[in-house]
Amino acid sequence: MTINTIKPHGKSLRQGRHSENNRVYLITTVTCQRQKIFTDFGLGRIVVQAMRHQQLQQHVNSLAFVVMPDHLHWLFSLQNDWNLARVMQSVKGCSAYQIQKIRRNRGDVGSNQVLWQEGYHDHAVRKEEDLQQLAHYIVANPLRAGLVGKIGDYPLWDAVWL
Repeated sequence: MTINTIKPHGKSLRQGRHSENNRVYLITTVTCQRQKIFTDFGLGRIVVQAMRHQQLQQHVNSLAFVVMPDHLHWLFSLQNDWNLARVMQSVKGCSAYQIQKIRRNRGDVGSNQVLWQEGYHDHAVRKEEDLQQLAHYIVANPLRAGLVGKIGDYPLWDAVWL
């Protein structure tokens, strides 16, 4: 097997797992080959809109998120018997469709490549974990990555407590 045929095994990690209504999850997903697509603020906003759509449809209660140049962290609770796979399929599918359409129209290099890496990492938050501290950790990602000097300078984040 060559390195190019190795696929992420996120799907196998989720075998036997189930989604729980009202459970809080921390999701991380990355762009294919860690492309820094979301350095373009407008393209990052499309991902934000896709997440907000899930909130408006009452599929999730979004608590915090940050869209980094090549990945996304999102803290939310599932609502109305929706599951993680459906939420992530919707967010990644809708955002990819819109972003790739824009990139093709602009003639961007790589605009026909897959946007999101297959799968995602999920962490079911335990009751004893501090949600506000977790949210602060999420939105401080751009600061730790050296992208900005203070959290408020980064445009692609939100948290219900901040």
